[in-house]
Amino acid sequence: MALECLKICDAVAVAGLLNATLVIPIFHLNSVWRDSSKFGDIFDEDFFTYALRNKVNVVRQLPDDILQQYNHNISSIVNLRLKAWSSPAYYLQKVLPKLLSLGAVRVAPFSNRLANTVPPEVQGLRCLANFEALRFSQPIRSLAEVMVRRMIQKSSRSGGKYVSVHLRFEMDMVAFSCCIYAGGEEEKQEMDIAREKGWRGKFRRRGRVIRPGSIRRDGKCPLTPLEVGMMLRGMGFDNSTLVYVASGKIYKAEKYMAPLRKLFPLLETKDSLATPEELAPFQGHLSRLAALDYTVCLHSEVFVTTQGGNFPHFLMGHRRYIYGGHSKTIIPDKRKLVLLFDNPDVRWETFKYQMQDMLYRSDSKGREMKKPTASLYTFPMPDCMCQEADTTKIQGNGTLNLP
Repeated sequence: MALECLKICDAVAVAGLLNATLVIPIFHLNSVWRDSSKFGDIFDEDFFTYALRNKVNVVRQLPDDILQQYNHNISSIVNLRLKAWSSPAYYLQKVLPKLLSLGAVRVAPFSNRLANTVPPEVQGLRCLANFEALRFSQPIRSLAEVMVRRMIQKSSRSGGKYVSVHLRFEMDMVAFSCCIYAGGEEEKQEMDIAREKGWRGKFRRRGRVIRPGSIRRDGKCPLTPLEVGMMLRGMGFDNSTLVYVASGKIYKAEKYMAPLRKLFPLLETKDSLATPEELAPFQGHLSRLAALDYTVCLHSEVFVTTQGGNFPHFLMGHRRYIYGGHSKTIIPDKRKLVLLFDNPDVRWETFKYQMQDMLYRSDSKGREMKKPTASLYTFPMPDCMCQEADTTKIQGNGTLNLP
C-alpha cells in the first residue's frame, strides 16, 4: 500500500512538472502480495481528483481522441523505461518531447523514478498528493475509524493512549531475509519453497553466498514477536499497556505470538479488534488490510517500527505532519539488540538500562528536518510544513477528527 502511495505521489509531481494530464494509475499484480485491488478500492478517486484540481488535471481514463489514435488498446501506447531517481531536467529533456509527439506515454515501473532532491514547486506537488489528496476509500475509512475508537475505549485508563507495533514476521519477510530462527530443517524447507515461489531463483544464483549469522549481526533480520516484547518490557512498558500489532499473516503465529501475548495480555490486532463480518470485504486484499493497520497506527501514542520499509517510513512522515513535526516513534538499534539477545550472560538490569537508553535516543530527536537526500515522505519538514500543523484535525489518510 505504501509503495503505491510513493508511485502515485511521484506521478503527480511529474505530471505537474510536464504540465500533463495524469490518468488514474493502474496497479500491477505483485508476485508476492497477489492483491488485485484497483486505485478506487484503496483510495478515494473523487477526492484525489478534486484536491489536485488546481495543480494537476487527473482523469479516470484517456480521452477518446487519444484512445482512437491507439485503436482503444492502451498496451499499444509506448511504455518508457526511465532511469531510477531521474532529475526534473531528465523529464523535461527526454520525456516531454516524446509526450508531445506521441500524445500519451506509459511509464512502468514507476517506483523511485523521481529524484528526492527537486525544486520546491515539484516537492510541493508531492506534499499535496501525499498529505492532502490521497485518502483511503470510504469503506476503509469507515472501518478504520471504528477500530481507532475501539482502541481508545480499551485504553481509557491511560487516557485513550496505546502503543502500535509494525511487526514484520510474515513468511515472505522471514524467507527474504535468509535469517535462521528456531524451526530447524522444517523451517529451512519452508523458507526454500517460499523463496522460490516469490523470487524464482534469485537466491540460488551462481556465486551468491548467504551468511545468516552476518545478516543477523548486521541488524537485518526481522525481530521475532518475543524479541519485540522483551525490548518493550525493557523500555518500561508493562503488562497493562494496550498494544496494537500491525502485520500480515505472522509466520507460525500460534508458536511465535504466544510469548508476546504473555508479555502484553492486552494485545490487539485487526482480527481481534474488528469482527469477521466487518473484515470480510477486505479479506484477500492485503493493501486494503494494510490501510486499516496504517490508520490505527497513525493515531497511536507511540509507534514502534521493527524492520524498515515503505509502510513505517510513510507512517512516520504522516505522523510528523499531523502532529506538528514530531511524534513518538521507537526505531530500535537492531545491531545493539542482537548483541544483547545473543549474550547469555547479560543481566536484566543491564538489558533494561540499554533499552531505556534506546528509547530516549528514539524520542529525543524532536522535529527532524529533512536532509538534502532524504525523502519528504518520511521527513516532511520543511518542504511540506511551512506553518505549524493543526494537531486537532487530521486530513488525508487520517480522516478522523477525534474529540
